Amino acid sequence: MDPTAAILGWWLLFGVTHVVLSSLWLRPKLVSLLTPGGFLGVYSIVALVTFIPLVSSYFGHKHQGALLWSIRVTPPVEAFVLVGMAVAFVMLVAGLLSPSPASLSTAGKSVEPAAGVHLITRHALFMAFGLFGFVHLLPNGFASDIAFFAGFPVFALIGCWHQDRRKLASEPERYTAYHAATPFIPFTGARTLEGLKQIPLRAYGLGLLLTALVRYFHASWFGG
Repeated sequence: MDPTAAILGWWLLFGVTHVVLSSLWLRPKLVSLLTPGGFLGVYSIVALVTFIPLVSSYFGHKHQGALLWSIRVTPPVEAFVLVGMAVAFVMLVAGLLSPSPASLSTAGKSVEPAAGVHLITRHALFMAFGLFGFVHLLPNGFASDIAFFAGFPVFALIGCWHQDRRKLASEPERYTAYHAATPFIPFTGARTLEGLKQIPLRAYGLGLLLTALVRYFHASWFGG
């Protein structure tokens, strides 16, 4: 099979299984049958079973297929990627420290007023991965690269939209106010500056540390 088609196929399988398993018509039935913990276990296993082959398929076929664009990695391009990754890592850490009411880990729990990273975006984890993929598109112009990295922002946008629709339909009394107070796309809300100030310092520190580690070991861990 063509490497680019294989990568796209794994992305499609990964995305479809996520949407179907968490859909309003199937998720309640599975939770009732398996218990919430059992459902989370099945959900996680399916995610791994589809995501690991996706990553493996890409790393086995990096920089293959048609060259759709070629941008030399100059200092400005490298700085753009590095800053983007720093923002993504800070969002990722902040999202883990303060999970979104949309996530499976907070199901059924009370919703606090939106603050911190939630004022940046209500889907910090998804959007962090989306930003990771977006900034990597610039220096990676082969078809297989684009298929892999573009999948992250596409999946983030579709997945977040699906989460919002499901939560608004299934838990309107819990989710509506939070939804109205938080932006979908990062850094587009009126309270972005307030959110940046409220993100814990440890989130900034860990995010920048992860950025530095990945940058230093990038060649040995991921290659060129």
